[in-house]
This record gives sequence, structure tokens and C-alpha cells, in this order.
Amino acid sequence: MSENEVQTRLGKLSGWQYDGVCIHRSFVFRDFSEAFAFLTRVALISEKLNHHPDWSGVYNRVSLKLRTHDAGGITEKDFNFAGEVDALSG
Repeated sequence: MSENEVQTRLGKLSGWQYDGVCIHRSFVFRDFSEAFAFLTRVALISEKLNHHPDWSGVYNRVSLKLRTHDAGGITEKDFNFAGEVDALSG
């Protein structure tokens, strides 16, 4: 996708940003248990969509980075994944 397409699509998501390489978003939860539960649900989305994010979790914070590695950039897969995560996070 072109940068313009990516920026247009980001407008339909909540809190996602584009850094020229990937789309990314961070989440903050009350505690480790909530963050871990969220990561578990994200893992299920990953398997369902056969698309796996770069992610990190530190105590109550989770960061997700999406990029379709085999396509060398941002694709529809990334936006489908981000949309599912948005629905999950409320």
C-alpha cells in the first residue's frame, strides 16, 4: 500500500500510527493479568488470520507492530488484524 492509502486507512482505526515501516499501537491495562489476557486473545486472532504481529509486553503495557513481512510492507492483512484488535480492545 502507498503511504497515502495507509494514512487513509489509519483514520478508520483507533490509536494506530504509521512509522514508515509498520502500523503500531500501544495499550495500557490495570495490571499484568489484564495485559496477559489481552495478549492471549491477540494470539488467537493471529492464528485465525494466519498473520502474526511483532509484539512486546511489559507488566501492564502491550505494544503491537504490524507489517506483512513476505509482502515487504503494509497490506490488507495488517488492517484486518488491527480492526480485530480494535474490536477486542473496545
